[in-house]
Amino acid sequence: MSTARKLKLGLVGGGPGSFIGAIHLNGALMDGMFEMVCGAFSSNPEKSRQRGEELMIDPSRVYGSYGEMFQKEAELPEDQRMDVVAIVTPNNVHFDPTVKALEHGFHVALDKPLTLNYAEAKALYPIVKNSDRRFLLTHTYTGYPMIKQAKQMVMNGEIGEVRKVYVEYPQGWLYKLLETENNKQAEWRTDPARNGQAGCMGDIGTHAFNMAEYITGLKVTKICADLYIKIPGRPIDDDGVVLLGFENGASGVLMASQTDTGCENNLKVRVYGQKGGLEWEQELNNSLTVRFPNEPARIFRAGTGYLGSLAQENTRTPAGHPEGYIEAFANHYRNFARCIYADRAGQKPNWEWEDYPGIEDGIRGMAFIDLVLKSNESDQKWTPFVVEK
Repeated sequence: MSTARKLKLGLVGGGPGSFIGAIHLNGALMDGMFEMVCGAFSSNPEKSRQRGEELMIDPSRVYGSYGEMFQKEAELPEDQRMDVVAIVTPNNVHFDPTVKALEHGFHVALDKPLTLNYAEAKALYPIVKNSDRRFLLTHTYTGYPMIKQAKQMVMNGEIGEVRKVYVEYPQGWLYKLLETENNKQAEWRTDPARNGQAGCMGDIGTHAFNMAEYITGLKVTKICADLYIKIPGRPIDDDGVVLLGFENGASGVLMASQTDTGCENNLKVRVYGQKGGLEWEQELNNSLTVRFPNEPARIFRAGTGYLGSLAQENTRTPAGHPEGYIEAFANHYRNFARCIYADRAGQKPNWEWEDYPGIEDGIRGMAFIDLVLKSNESDQKWTPFVVEK
């Protein structure tokens, strides 16, 4: 695979005060496959200029809008223009820049969820599918080495047919009306106009849903949801529980909350099959607990030689040297870049490289949000999970 030059990266969003923009940038640059060349960092041109100065970007390539950036970058010679754009904006500014970026011939890395609502997702789906550009949706947690190990163990039949899935995502940062205290992240994440009609379930419940389908390789076929607003005055849910039914008859429980006071960010998943079970938690992400009947529990560790190819391909350090959240982002960006390089060389990418989240994950995530909202309002016990494209 030829890597004659680094892929040139631009950002939409990620201006002063952005949390996720800095995470994306650190992840993308970690492996030396990307270089930062341009950005439209804010809808406020002055803030965009300020962020460009902080990143030491050529001032002529710091733009006042993403429309201007796409147009001017596309006019540059091929060896100078942006190759990939990372879109790291609130959810209401996902659809339009993605469409315009693809129309101008740029590969797209988009922060999840896919769009503001399901209608936009259904409109975006054929555009991405019909494009010859690569599309990455950063469902972060599937980038962890031990999650990839869990997926490959299930795929290889090591725990037998999956019977039960528990996935929970407890956070506590919205235990009070932080959005009234000039907190930028809380302001947009609790605003239906910018975040969408689902709050907690749209923000972190989609991660839990994606994790359940990714590890098991199974599609959810029905759900039963119960959503709550625990903090009076908040317009959208901040807590909820969803029962899951999978295509093979397995059952599941998904719990997500942003009002579990004192909790940080400990996404947990447990998968149990006919032969054994797997357990993982984000705050101890380098370990995977494997259980079989009548045996002591085994602890698989990242960076060891006994892991499968998916975990090996997504590990940077020897055992005992922790890798974490930014490295999970970096794994997605590295695999994305490897596939772009392979495409350019006319080569078939390794299957491990193509194991990054994309448009299928995105539209299923938006369908999950839409159907959870409908199920919550319905007196019907179960809502069929049907994805419209």
